[in-house]
Amino acid sequence: MAANVNPTVRRRRLGQELRKLREGRGMTAEEVAERLLVSQSKISRLENGRRSISQRDVRDLCGVYEVEDMRIVDSLMQMAKDSRQQGWWHTFGDIPYSIYIGLETDAASLRVYDPQVVPGLLQTPQYAHALITGALPESTPAEIEKRVQVRMARQDRITSKDKPLRLWAVLDEATLLRTVGTDDVMRGQLDHLVDMSQLPHVTVQVIPFAVGAHPGLNGQYAVLEFPDTADSSVVYIEGVTSDLYLEKANEVEQYSVMYEHLRAQAMNPEDSREYIRTTASERYGSK
Repeated sequence: MAANVNPTVRRRRLGQELRKLREGRGMTAEEVAERLLVSQSKISRLENGRRSISQRDVRDLCGVYEVEDMRIVDSLMQMAKDSRQQGWWHTFGDIPYSIYIGLETDAASLRVYDPQVVPGLLQTPQYAHALITGALPESTPAEIEKRVQVRMARQDRITSKDKPLRLWAVLDEATLLRTVGTDDVMRGQLDHLVDMSQLPHVTVQVIPFAVGAHPGLNGQYAVLEFPDTADSSVVYIEGVTSDLYLEKANEVEQYSVMYEHLRAQAMNPEDSREYIRTTASERYGSK
């Protein structure tokens, strides 16, 4: 794929360029939709990268925006073509959170807070299997296995020797005490968490119950940042039937500030690692 950029990020960049063209013409998404006889939601989804965009879409939009420079049109058409290529995750079939995987695959850093479970990038296969089985009780064994395989494949970003993902995870103490699977599964998971936390590009902190109320009580979220300054940061909030992606600067800033409060209230990385190690031994038994 051109420039080694995955299709999800391509769509975001293309959407941003199309939004700039629309705003440059002083038009609203509703006005554009009326001109093209499509829904306003389609224009919005094209601009925020949530929908695949065809070269015909680009041609029609450039016509509405009266783009006369064919070099711009050709460039946008090529981006549309590249954005329709498939990412590595498509080999697994239909994945409900494929947009997030595409963003995570190209991110330079990820800050995640989770009040309930160990984040996917730090899970062992056994923990992931037990977690998915419990969280999605109506899933077939094949569906569960596919989700586990995708989760393990995502972890290549952590183990990559070229450009590993910079991961910062803040966990509530509940993630250590909630028994997912058997005691052996939990012992293996916490040992793995200790090992991963010692990587130079991975930081793990634990917020103890003693802290009381804190900014993360509203639930899990992640902040993704990208190596190219043209790609704006994204806040990802996982949902049951649909996920939420926040990209407005003020919204990303609000969640980023909240994350700084979480890091400040959590135990430092060294104390967190020792606490995880102690919990693994005292609660789930020795190796």
